[in-house]
Formats: sequence, structure tokens, C-alpha cells
Amino acid sequence: MATIHFIDGEKGGVGKSLFARVMVQYCLDKQLPYVLVEADPSNPDVGVFYPENIQTAIFSESERKVYAADAIFNLALTTPVIVNLPAHVTRAVNDWIERNQILEMGTKHKVDICKWFVGNGGYDSVQLLIQSLNHFEGKIKHVFVRNFGLCDDWKHVDEREDLQELIQVQKVPIINFPKFSYRERDLLDATRINFSQAFLTAELGVLGQQRLHSFLKKAYEEIGKAQVWNVGQPAANKLSLDIAYFGSPQRNYCHNED
Repeated sequence: MATIHFIDGEKGGVGKSLFARVMVQYCLDKQLPYVLVEADPSNPDVGVFYPENIQTAIFSESERKVYAADAIFNLALTTPVIVNLPAHVTRAVNDWIERNQILEMGTKHKVDICKWFVGNGGYDSVQLLIQSLNHFEGKIKHVFVRNFGLCDDWKHVDEREDLQELIQVQKVPIINFPKFSYRERDLLDATRINFSQAFLTAELGVLGQQRLHSFLKKAYEEIGKAQVWNVGQPAANKLSLDIAYFGSPQRNYCHNED
């Protein structure tokens, strides 16, 4: 079954765009098919880094634009879709799902939905996750993405009994999105280069490449823990750190050795 991967969090500033960029790079390095959908065409903050395999769609409560997101489902009939959602779009997304009976149509056409809910540990962020879990009552798979780049102590969240009960009942995977070094992130953002291209720039330096490699390796391990993407498990999984290997524009930054 193909899957619609909503990169959500509802609030701005929780790290949705960075996580979406990592998700796209994950697909590239794992050789997984995907289509990226930017749900805010006015600010394609993932598409500027990955301009290939990209579409646009708009979620709107306006009757005139109610069909503008239908392309997402049509794409998912054949290919996994990564949807980079803007902030404050939950009502429009929920309306689209319910108005079009997306869950029932997904069962009929073998299309799953997964919501990767990125949180920053703040009260509002946790409340929005709880609201989403309560709204769908387990009918949509959620993955709780704890952004350690914005919060390094999640004890207060772990002690939320209302959230933990929902996580247990709905069997919500929890993954820890690692912190990305500000130096490397600023360089990528300023030059508008993606992770693969970053390994080809001398400005990053050997140690900068090492830090980027470590970040992606940890992020990939966490994404894998959610067991959403269908990724084969080779006998050995080793990431190459050879700088000459980075320098080949024909290959991704990592590879699997059987």
C-alpha cells in the first residue's frame, strides 16, 4: 500500500520543514519512491531544496478550493506522498479528509495515511497532538516526532497522563529527531543546497561533513523505528564516511553493504 505522509505539527516553528527535508533525503538514500507535495505554494520551504518530484496542493475550507488537495490522493494511488503542511491548516485538512471520506476511500484503494506530528515540547504543541489523536481515534496512524533540536528534556511530556494514555491505546510510535548543528544548518539554508549537495561543498569542511553525517544517521535510525516506510534490512548497514565518496555527484552520501 502507498502512504500519504503528512508532516504536521500545526504550530509554526516546531521543525516541520527540517524534518520534511530529512524525510525526502531518507527516500533518496534508501532509494524509495516518493512525491513531495508543498501545501503552501507561497512558501515552498522544502521544495526549494528538492525541486524534483514535487507537486503543489492547497488545503482550504473555501468551497471554491475544496478540490485543490485531491491531487494528493490521486498521487498516492501509485506512489508514496510526502506532504509538507504549513501551520494552522488542521481544520482544512480534517475537512478534506471527512468531506471526501478519505479513510474509507483509502481502504478501498489501498492508500494509508500517516501523520508525522512534530513537537517542540511546549504546552500548546502537546495539546495539538492530543487533539489530533482524539479527533481520529486511532483511524489515522500518528508518529510523535520529538524535536530534540528545540527541547532536550521531555520529562514533563512523559508525565502527561492524558497523552501517555492515548499513546498506549493507539500504539503511537515515538521517535527522537536529533539536533542539527546550527553552523551546518545555516550554511545549507543560506546557500539553498540539500543534504546530498552539502557533501560536495568544500565550505562545509571535513568535520562539518562528519557532523552532518552523524545527524542524518541518527535521524534515519529514528525514522526507521516508526516502521512506516517499507525499507529492507540488509545483513549489514554501513554509512561511508570517505570524503572522496562524498565527492561523487553520481552517488548518495550513504550506501548499504551486504
